Amino acid sequence: MKYLIFLLLLSGKLFAQSNDTLCKSNLTIVANEKKESSKIEIFQKTNASPNFEVSYYRCVWNVDPAVRFINGNITSHFIVNSATNNIVFDLSFQLVVDSVLYRGARIGFSHFPTTALQINFPTTIIAGQKDSLTIFYKGVPENSGFGSFVQATHAGIPVLWTLSEPYGAKNWWPCRNGLDDKADSIDIIISCPVAYKTSSNGMLVNENINGDIRTSFYRHRYPIATYLVAFAVTNYNVLNHSVQLGAINLPMTTYCYPESENSFLQNTNKVLQALQLFHQYFGAYPFINERYGHTQFSWGGGMEHQTNSFIVSTDENLMAHELAHQWFGDKVTCGSWQDIWLNEGFATYLSYFYFEKKDAAGHSTRLKNLGNNITSQPRGSVWVNDTNNVNRIFDGRLSYFKGAYLVHMLRWVLGDTLFFKGIQQYMKDAKITYGFARTDDLKRNLEEVSGKNLTTFFNNWYKGEGHPTYKVAWSNNKNNWAKIFISQTTSHPSVSFFEMPLALKFKKGAQEKTVVVNNTNNNQLFWEDIGFEADTVLVDPEFWVLSKNNSSIKEVGSTVLDEIKIYPNPASTNITISIKNPTAKKLAVNLLMENGQLVYKKDFATPGRDENFTIATSQFSRGAYLLRLEGEKFLTAKKIILR
Repeated sequence: MKYLIFLLLLSGKLFAQSNDTLCKSNLTIVANEKKESSKIEIFQKTNASPNFEVSYYRCVWNVDPAVRFINGNITSHFIVNSATNNIVFDLSFQLVVDSVLYRGARIGFSHFPTTALQINFPTTIIAGQKDSLTIFYKGVPENSGFGSFVQATHAGIPVLWTLSEPYGAKNWWPCRNGLDDKADSIDIIISCPVAYKTSSNGMLVNENINGDIRTSFYRHRYPIATYLVAFAVTNYNVLNHSVQLGAINLPMTTYCYPESENSFLQNTNKVLQALQLFHQYFGAYPFINERYGHTQFSWGGGMEHQTNSFIVSTDENLMAHELAHQWFGDKVTCGSWQDIWLNEGFATYLSYFYFEKKDAAGHSTRLKNLGNNITSQPRGSVWVNDTNNVNRIFDGRLSYFKGAYLVHMLRWVLGDTLFFKGIQQYMKDAKITYGFARTDDLKRNLEEVSGKNLTTFFNNWYKGEGHPTYKVAWSNNKNNWAKIFISQTTSHPSVSFFEMPLALKFKKGAQEKTVVVNNTNNNQLFWEDIGFEADTVLVDPEFWVLSKNNSSIKEVGSTVLDEIKIYPNPASTNITISIKNPTAKKLAVNLLMENGQLVYKKDFATPGRDENFTIATSQFSRGAYLLRLEGEKFLTAKKIILR
């Protein structure tokens, strides 16, 4: 969805791509949005009836950017799911419905303050029947959400634009407003004073001028969610670019304010590079038979309207984020606002991915700053627990940043090959492509590709709150093996332990080696062959795991070669042999009776790490024995008593 203004403010710290003007405007808009949040809880979600699905919209709008008013008609082609004599659309009660035309005649309707517009058919429509109707309406749209329908100015010139996410579409046009139905296609016809130009979804296929009115016809032939339908009107300059994506030369159309033309001319090449990158790693650009575009508007951020992202400026991070939404949010749309991270977390991560490829040296610093923002508070889940609260849905720390880190950690757990293969399968999954997805759909696809069970991962990182803190205690033995003891505390009781692979970088001067241990339980012991005597260990040096205040402590290890301990003695059921700093690659264990008869012999591997071996003694007769240990040479012999 929109890249929220306060996120752009933070991007100045995370990406060093922001500017003072943008940041100052952001602060004002954050305050304004908080004032609007109380309205949203009244006008939320959908009241549309579930007994029909829309296959096509033909939207005809007459607007003037100098006047906050809309006059139009919407033709909806639909299929009835069950026999009925009425269907219900979403439409704000603040707008006036003039009439409803059905099969050439006017029919009855009821418009309720609950934003429900009930259409009453003269006869019963049978299940499976395809039909259509046209709703004629007009009025001054209300303001809610992040604007919905905004009349403003730029450089003293009027501008009108829409932004419907999450629940605002019904504030300015009759539609199905939920996350359960996409129209297969849409046509948009906009008339405005000739001094202005319009921008909308899909392809501009025709434009004509009749007196002082300009009429533009847009055609879009891909499935589209209601909240992604949009238009804007002002004195735009139109810039045309293109980018090669495989065999397709994709048009890129920019509608910008005249005063911003130089900025768009200088920076559009950056989004063209991002198009090629995302096309390569995440599958073909989803609307490749049409185009991609930018439309400048006056809101302090951006919004990923399908084929046509609305952006406030050419901030590089913003452009990458909104472009990424064409895959994550537009082609595959979250099926519930609880799962908004499937839109926002992925789009945020793809902007990081873009900068990773462009500036690999600065990637760790960006991830560190991102993690610091998320872990600045000890609680909060990626899963949205209150979809009535727009501020919670679009919580920057959780839905955007922690959602992005969740994607980053999936890449770490799966590895690049399986991660990108799994994401591409998710994008092509016939059950969800050009439709709606839930988190379980992503999980299912990643598990199918990787063969891994990701249930614990999603329970911890998606539903669970908080993050881990790692404490690593380690020592070297004389064979340059490291004994590693890892303990973990969590910042929130919803997760008792985060199971994750953990990278540890061992260093001494110019020597360094990174090992990855699979930390599956608390207070876990590992041995790793480092190859040199390290003096420092860095925990998760490349910031693959979301964590905070990690520490490593070096402990003093044994300096005696072949230091052997045998216990308990006397023994009853088991004898343990402990050997530190072994000089041989195997340990031969011989157990002899007092008369010299051999009753037990076994070779144990000792690749260089300290070892503990256990011998079960319950099958031997009680009495005195001689335990003899040999490596490449004799090591020790000890008398033991079994009782």
